[in-house]
Amino acid sequence: MKPIADFDPIVAKNLVGVLFDLDDTLLDHGQITELSYGALWRLHEAGLKLLAVTGRPSGWADVITRLWPVDGMVTENGIVTLLKRGHNLFERLDEVDELTRADRRERLLALAQDIRNRFDFIVPASDVHLRRADYTFDIGETRQIDKLLVDQVEDYARLKGARTVRSSVHLHICFDGSDKGSGAVRAIAAAFGLDSTLARARFAFIGDSENDEPAFSTFQNCVGVRNLRGRPTVPPRYRTQGERGAGFAEFAQWVIRLRG
Repeated sequence: MKPIADFDPIVAKNLVGVLFDLDDTLLDHGQITELSYGALWRLHEAGLKLLAVTGRPSGWADVITRLWPVDGMVTENGIVTLLKRGHNLFERLDEVDELTRADRRERLLALAQDIRNRFDFIVPASDVHLRRADYTFDIGETRQIDKLLVDQVEDYARLKGARTVRSSVHLHICFDGSDKGSGAVRAIAAAFGLDSTLARARFAFIGDSENDEPAFSTFQNCVGVRNLRGRPTVPPRYRTQGERGAGFAEFAQWVIRLRG
């Protein structure tokens, strides 16, 4: 990985927008700092489109898209998106129709209960009630669960036909196929009319964790903050010196500077 100071000036000038993860990328241990929030505003004022791409629940998007200078939010690891269409006007995109979602939701809750009965060390995440398409367990947000124990839960969920995604704080299970890369490309097409080729080249992504790997492999200009976890098969092209929100602000500073 190259240092963020090597970010291509031509790429920076041609960017349409920035995609960013929340936990441990924009946020510091669940909190947004003045530094990272200011950086978000400066990117917005520089004319860049902004989409959060997160494993956090779709319920968060109802608030964040109203309060932050963003054009939308891709949630639940790419499955559900909320786009800002005007003052108090929003459009929700789901991978499937309402009837299919209801069926998958019923199956998902049954599997989650089965997992809780079988593995007494695992508990739901505090925001699970705000989710539409996935179910999450707390493995690092308020309690630390040993990796080998989390592996057991993942193996069992997959045996039951579910897809699993692990972030720095949560273990996600779902019956959907989208990930952060495909979900973000779909959101960019719906929001800005860019096809997948242009989306991959004209949007930069910044993240920190294993569940960001699909976005690292999808977007040509991807960045990892210094606290990047795991060993993604396709690592980000650049890396910041700063961690978490400070790393996000460092990335924003370089992009804005290079854009002139």
